[in-house]
Amino acid sequence: MSQVASTVAINLARKLHEAGIRNNAVLQAVSNTPRELFLDGALAHKAYENTALPIGQGQTISQPYIVARMTELLLQHNPSKVLEIGTGSGYQAAILAQLVPQLCTIERIKALQIQARQRLKRLDLHNVSFKYGDGWKGWQNKAPFDAIMVTAAAASVPEALLMQLSECGVLVIPVGEDSQQLLKITRHGNEYSSQIIEAVKFVPLINGELA
Repeated sequence: MSQVASTVAINLARKLHEAGIRNNAVLQAVSNTPRELFLDGALAHKAYENTALPIGQGQTISQPYIVARMTELLLQHNPSKVLEIGTGSGYQAAILAQLVPQLCTIERIKALQIQARQRLKRLDLHNVSFKYGDGWKGWQNKAPFDAIMVTAAAASVPEALLMQLSECGVLVIPVGEDSQQLLKITRHGNEYSSQIIEAVKFVPLINGELA
């Protein structure tokens, strides 16, 4: 990162701390990650604003606060293997890859997946496995996962994702259509407990792949 980018990234991390993010490792990952790398050049000047931004294909790069909040929720359980549903720009994956030993990430839009893979390689983040596919189905061959993060809003909680959690594993997922809630769901054998975290606004989680 350039000195200017590093300074504004650190300032963003400070703003996230003021907004309630308390995990120092998450704040450090935000400080270390050049968010402008995950945006079209025309939007690079907005990279360190605490706002969601378009990345094409009808998708967005999430607001830094919600990226940090969801990451913080996962890290409470010290996961070793994490599944991300919705690679998108790759920004959330870049944050997670700095904080967990093994990250698997799925994207249904091929063009976005290709770009994200290139960006993480550029950042020397090599503990990430990529899959082009339908996030509703999860990644059965890699299961079970200590934690699963979904970065688009599902109309209902996908059953396949619940089944791919390890014992005491957690699923962090926005659920709803017009009104969305961020949920943290924990597996206890064949039962699941659910906690509402806060109101959120995400693009919808859509079935199937798109070239």
